[in-house]
Amino acid sequence: MSSVDLYGTAYGNFDTQVLEQVRRETYGEDLGQSSWITADEYRKFSDLIELVATDHVLDVGCGSGGPALFLARERGCRVTGIDISESGIQAALNGARRMGLAEKVDFRRADVGEPLPFDDETFDVIVCMDAICHMPDRHRLFAEWRRILRARGRILFTDPVVVTGLVTNEELAIRSSTGYFEFCPPGVNERLLGEIGIELRRSLDVTENAIEVSRRWHAAREKRSPELVRLEGDATFAGLQRFLSIVNKLANERRLSRISYLGRRPGGGPRSE
Repeated sequence: MSSVDLYGTAYGNFDTQVLEQVRRETYGEDLGQSSWITADEYRKFSDLIELVATDHVLDVGCGSGGPALFLARERGCRVTGIDISESGIQAALNGARRMGLAEKVDFRRADVGEPLPFDDETFDVIVCMDAICHMPDRHRLFAEWRRILRARGRILFTDPVVVTGLVTNEELAIRSSTGYFEFCPPGVNERLLGEIGIELRRSLDVTENAIEVSRRWHAAREKRSPELVRLEGDATFAGLQRFLSIVNKLANERRLSRISYLGRRPGGGPRSE
């Protein structure tokens, strides 16, 4: 199965009218995201992690920065976003300047395969939306998250490819055609968090968002197929449509599930609100 450049296409052509139209129809409220999260779901997650204006948040796999800017704008918190994509970081920096949030939100390119470029106990909250599946050596990465998290700091991440049914090799190949993937059996994220000393407070099945977003995304792109073929080329357009179809099918049949995990680093006294 040949690879398909989802993120290069999304970030490199971020400000084009056709992709803005696709995002609006896909998500309703366009944050500039390219994942399975909607604004309403992010508001619920923000409540779940008790996000307050004094928090410093690290967004791991921030992409084009829309969700990070959304947190800063809605909750008043300080946000740092990291991503390996240079075009994603550039789009994020442009968005921060355009929204007047450059002093509140910082974006930088970073490879999570290396030690994270932050001092110990820098952040109050770490979020990672639908990107953990693209990151190798998860145990080491979780240990890095614990290192840079303050005592009683919170972690919230979503894993959209938890294997909860039988999946064929062809289906896995299409589902992973947009880049590096690690498919996670149930219980592994929980075990890895426990091994590095993060208390798992709650896990939720949030597959429904992946079902609905993938359906809308595929339909919005199909409606604009001539424009998108000119922008992306025939092979990329067809590959992305095939990818979105299999995401919807596997999620709808609950063979690959999307799970959110809320954790906390122990230590310190009661958190001041």
